[in-house]
Amino acid sequence: MSNVLNVSHQEAIRSLQEKGWSQRRIARELGIHRKTVWRYTRGQPKCTTISTPGSEPAREAKCTISTPGISGSAEPKCTISTAGSAGRRSQCAPFAGVILAKLDMGLSAQRIFQDLRVEGAFVGSYESVKRFVKRQHAANPERVWRMECQPGEEMQVDFGLGAMIQEEGGRVRRSWVFRVILSYSRKGYSEAVFRQDTETFLRCLENAVRHFGGVPLVLNIDNLKAAVLQADWFDPELNPKLAEFCRHYGIHVMPCRAATPQHKGKVERGVAYVRKNALKGHRFGSLSEENLFLARWEETVPDQRIHGTTRKQVAAWRSRSARSTCCFTCARWASSSFHSCASS
Repeated sequence: MSNVLNVSHQEAIRSLQEKGWSQRRIARELGIHRKTVWRYTRGQPKCTTISTPGSEPAREAKCTISTPGISGSAEPKCTISTAGSAGRRSQCAPFAGVILAKLDMGLSAQRIFQDLRVEGAFVGSYESVKRFVKRQHAANPERVWRMECQPGEEMQVDFGLGAMIQEEGGRVRRSWVFRVILSYSRKGYSEAVFRQDTETFLRCLENAVRHFGGVPLVLNIDNLKAAVLQADWFDPELNPKLAEFCRHYGIHVMPCRAATPQHKGKVERGVAYVRKNALKGHRFGSLSEENLFLARWEETVPDQRIHGTTRKQVAAWRSRSARSTCCFTCARWASSSFHSCASS
């Protein structure tokens, strides 16, 4: 068979493994894939390298295996009396302290590599630094806190790429998808548009709250020009039209910190979900055709799924919260003429 190595390659793999070589090093030496090496070594006992301070490393590792019934041993044992025969030492090892200090400063692997080449006698490659940094991140992963909300507390909004629209006459245009996610129930609303100006943004917002049947307490958005004129974490300058819109509906706007998409991670993931699940591979004849498709998709796919975080069906979770609080602050806005309750 073409996918089976010849006997000489198999013996070479086993011989190098007995010498303590890593699978990566064996694959590189023999010019074969690492998974192939793993397939031929997975049944072999793992050996332990024993190093003695001050002793000279042997040139060749010796592996002695005792099998039950042959030498009278109860368990198979493997002993290697050599040191230094394992894989290569990382070129980043002498600079470990410097690299860790730069990681604490939040620098990327690319920036660390640049600094090492300029500041020290580092002669390794960028890939070496990437592997070292990756191992550090795997050993000490950064914790990300997921922010949960109460019913009616927050609504996250974002734009994403939509499908291609092929109009009459052969003209092809790229659409955008306005996506809204209710942070409590993960109920979504999607609308395809051609522009991201202020008028389009406000019209989509109004369509969303009408679709949901109420208004949230907080509107979480990014710093798009249609909504935020000057980004600032503490005192952002909002577009006057958006400010008046939110004053009318009693919504508090909370723009994210610039370049921090995790502050609205629910809708960021929701935009990717629409692009990869609903629209990928589709092309529409008009914007209304795309919006009809998105409306059907919302009812038949996202609303019916068991959400990976809440472990609840989105439609059932939203309807249950709607009976109690309409997934919005009904008690606060029941007296207002512009608020309607979906359960009424």
